Amino acid sequence: MASDNGEWWRGCVIYQIYPRSFQDTTGDGSGDLRGVASRLAHVASLGADAVWLSPFFKSPMADMGYDVSDYTAVDPMFGTSDDFDAVVAEAHRLGLKVIIDQVLSHSSDRHEWFVESRAGRDNPRADWYVWADPRPDGTAPNNWLSVFGGPAWEWDATRRQYYMHNFLASQPDLNFHNPEVQDALLETVRFWLERGVDGFRLDTVNYYVHDRWLRSNPPLASSVADTNTETNPYLYQEHLFDKTQPENLAFLKRFRALLDEYEGRAAVGEVGDETRSLQTLAAYTSGGDKLDMCYTFDLLGLQFSAAHVRGCVEAFESAVSDGWVCWAFSNHDVVRHVTRWTRPGGNPEAVAKFSIALLSCLRGSICLYQGEELGLEEAELAFEDLRDPYGIRFWPGFKGRDGCRTPMVWEKGAENAGFSTGKPWLPIPESHRARAVDVQNGEAKSVLASYRAMLALRRQHAALVQGSIRFLDAAGDVLAFIREGGGEKLLCLFNFAEEPAKWPLPQSIDVAETIDLGAGAALQGKILSLPPLGCFLGRAG
Repeated sequence: MASDNGEWWRGCVIYQIYPRSFQDTTGDGSGDLRGVASRLAHVASLGADAVWLSPFFKSPMADMGYDVSDYTAVDPMFGTSDDFDAVVAEAHRLGLKVIIDQVLSHSSDRHEWFVESRAGRDNPRADWYVWADPRPDGTAPNNWLSVFGGPAWEWDATRRQYYMHNFLASQPDLNFHNPEVQDALLETVRFWLERGVDGFRLDTVNYYVHDRWLRSNPPLASSVADTNTETNPYLYQEHLFDKTQPENLAFLKRFRALLDEYEGRAAVGEVGDETRSLQTLAAYTSGGDKLDMCYTFDLLGLQFSAAHVRGCVEAFESAVSDGWVCWAFSNHDVVRHVTRWTRPGGNPEAVAKFSIALLSCLRGSICLYQGEELGLEEAELAFEDLRDPYGIRFWPGFKGRDGCRTPMVWEKGAENAGFSTGKPWLPIPESHRARAVDVQNGEAKSVLASYRAMLALRRQHAALVQGSIRFLDAAGDVLAFIREGGGEKLLCLFNFAEEPAKWPLPQSIDVAETIDLGAGAALQGKILSLPPLGCFLGRAG
């Protein structure tokens, strides 16, 4: 169990809910807050400590709610403020903390702040967004690119200037060099603190501040660029000036000071910083005066190997002396990990069970994404079914994020798998029905049962929640490490390979007790045998 004091977040298990796809109670085909409240018992049954709600704020939904037009209002498609209060009350009744998604780096172009800012150069909010004059030839001020394609600059005919947008043109970037902007955003954070939320997930936390002088980014080093096969040109630049600026640290300290006015509140930041992610994470979580923890995209990619996981964890442990990390394998922005990591001809269910065992044993907090506890694979959608502007822009080289955002499947035989009585906003694959909650609830060997068992095991062992981690050498594709803390020492082994593996115990380690993970591992004398995608956990002497 995560710490029950003010540091409840340290070692906690967070369950991400994508409200639009969780449970619909109105029949309009989109999930809502009442639906979230009605299904929180499922989250509690997993053994989670907290829920993270993706945006439910008022928005034109150009980017599915990550374009906020009112930071203190619930969008009618999700319900009312009273519905949100009911979610908080039900979560707290079940012993769950509530984390909400704050999108502070940019707003919607329909936000009243931007409407006023674009109206002219001399109004009170004229400097609340990032505006710049064109170059003499009329082109954009520099070479910055949007993550969603094209330049990061949009021409505005009223002001006769360009404004900056890291994502859609309808998501203008706020100017964090203006103290009034910071003050206004912090007041919206206070609004939700007063409403009882326990924490915040800070979207694109390293994108807040831009370079004052608008210097152009250099290209990637030739050694990297020569092997770059990305479909998105954004990834051909070294993003030195359009994000991750040193002034960001001062704002994070202001944010933390606000949180510290309230008891037991926490913040986790999303760091997307390509080659600098580890250094950024270290800077943002060190010192106890900024963020409590961050997560990166290091384990959200295609690499699935013992060496990669060890490299990521050891790099973090080496770089971050007093910070904390949150590990995740899936979220609403990436292909589901069961699909990413199942090799051709492989067994997705085995990958799902292996993954939750591994995630539960890593040092740090962990974040689960709705549906992964069912072993759901990425949905294959037709172009005409896409709703994600990112996928629509880069299709077919990149199919977007809708494949991981399809609705939850609650009941195999119910209309739309129990998600909605209306046409769902995204199609529900027939293959997902067979993995519905009601099907797996009674199956002792289901993926859902494995999630519940592993999270229960994690809660029972202090060494897994907050203990130290030390890696041991292992041949082949085997990951071996020791977790130690709370008076116990645990040996953890994971075989990533498609073939059985043997691992000789070092002379310094004895296994006093085997903790059964149901994964087929066996200890004979001083030799541990692991089947393909097998794992082992034991008390070490």
